[in-house]
Amino acid sequence: MTVSVHVSGAAKAAVDELVPALVAGLVASRVTAGDPSLWGPDAEEEASVRLGWVEAVSVSRPLVAEVAALRSDLRARGVDRIVLAGMGGSSLAPEVIARTSGAPLTVLDSTAPAQVLAAIDDGLQRTALVVSSKSGSTVETDSQRRAFEAAFRDIGIDPAERIVVVTDPGSPLDSAARDAGYRVFNADPNVGGRYSALTAFGLVPAGLAGIDIDELLDEAEASSLQLAVDSAENPALRLAAAIAGVPPRRDKLGLVSDGTHIEGLPDWIEQLIAESTGKAGTGILPVPLLPVSPELESRPADLQIVRLVDDADEFHLRERHPGEILVSGTLGAQFLLWEYATAIAGHLLGINPFDQPDVEAAKSAARGLLEQRPQPVPAVFTQDGIEVRVSEPALAASGTLAGVLDELWSRLGDDGYVAIHAYVNRLDMPQLAGLREMVAADSGRPTTFGWGPRFLHSTGQYHKGGPAQGVFLQILERTEVDLEIPGRPFTFGQLIEAQAAGDAAVLAGLGRPVVTLTITDAADDVLSLFEAAQ
Repeated sequence: MTVSVHVSGAAKAAVDELVPALVAGLVASRVTAGDPSLWGPDAEEEASVRLGWVEAVSVSRPLVAEVAALRSDLRARGVDRIVLAGMGGSSLAPEVIARTSGAPLTVLDSTAPAQVLAAIDDGLQRTALVVSSKSGSTVETDSQRRAFEAAFRDIGIDPAERIVVVTDPGSPLDSAARDAGYRVFNADPNVGGRYSALTAFGLVPAGLAGIDIDELLDEAEASSLQLAVDSAENPALRLAAAIAGVPPRRDKLGLVSDGTHIEGLPDWIEQLIAESTGKAGTGILPVPLLPVSPELESRPADLQIVRLVDDADEFHLRERHPGEILVSGTLGAQFLLWEYATAIAGHLLGINPFDQPDVEAAKSAARGLLEQRPQPVPAVFTQDGIEVRVSEPALAASGTLAGVLDELWSRLGDDGYVAIHAYVNRLDMPQLAGLREMVAADSGRPTTFGWGPRFLHSTGQYHKGGPAQGVFLQILERTEVDLEIPGRPFTFGQLIEAQAAGDAAVLAGLGRPVVTLTITDAADDVLSLFEAAQ
């Protein structure tokens, strides 16, 4: 058994009730066979071209030798640093693989100018860039590629010697990269980005960083029969029932890494589940937690806990509270497990788990702002160097930072959640992630934290297409650091500002309360923010 799912309490009751019907309906084998009718007639067209991930292990095997050969060639030329330019599904899986293996991989999934500059300036002479984009038109990835191309040329390096492209065949990036002489790896076009961990999107950057991707595929292959069989013991059926079928609905899923060697898996699961299920006013909101997070003590009734552990034989020691879902398995097996379980959860929820109908709204709003360049919205007030802007005047009636946050929390219902989005250079302010724990304790509700604009390719779909339960706290930075984007009429600084403002406008237009805080001095203002959040 390469992957195990243990359930108890209400989760077990849901498994006992729902799994027999899933087995009788041959759901697991139908997913494996690529049957697009599982998600209803409205989803059938999309599902028919999005189930290639069930064959990813066999399709990806030829990549192993190709990637190893390219890595050897790069090393022979003194190139031993790999930077990945990608967003969402193009970056999250390679990041988990690299962190778990301890391999050096620089993941650039930000448009913060200082963060882009840091990725360029840290050993460019020995750097290769992997440009990873399914569509080939992702503005963040395109901008990062342009910046690296210019930087390589500035030091006398032909970008064709250092840039590797991963994209779908026939995408705009595919054609342009081949014309430029770049090495191109085509991924299976019948796999959506968030299901692409075991395709070229996950494997090429990981393999170039020195990770044994053959072993990762072996791990997934060893679990494939478990996940494909129509059996009450199928861990994917059990997990899907436990996360989507506990009555009354628990639509928030706390993800806790507790004693597992796998690093960062909750962040990958977060995108997979949120973007797959958060639509049509329903969904499951993943909430990555620490073993000491406030939610584990307060136990909100609408929060289901998944504890990720290493040793299945010690499940009984790890189960801190009845009703938790305990999951154990190798990394390759877990990738496949969660992909199956998420697709099956979509079947149970009656939604299409392969589209993302609300993601384009924020992108469109950002494009509009970049084209129009409106004057900045003035701050309602400034306290301790932090500029305060709100989606509706009543949020700022107190005139104090602490009062604004208290008013934002007051908009939370019994089923609400807080989403914190930090559009900053996270290399300079990693401590901001700690704000999540404070806000969760202060608001008394499940709280998520996302680095902008990265989260737009992850939970962004849920925020707009899922239940109208969230309140939103944006954190921006005012900085003199900026970077031109070659061939574009805007800079990285203007891009990230437009992305934040565009997302805030879309959320506000949907009636979601938004507070935007702009910090002007990272060292002092972050402390003031933490004090207000307490």
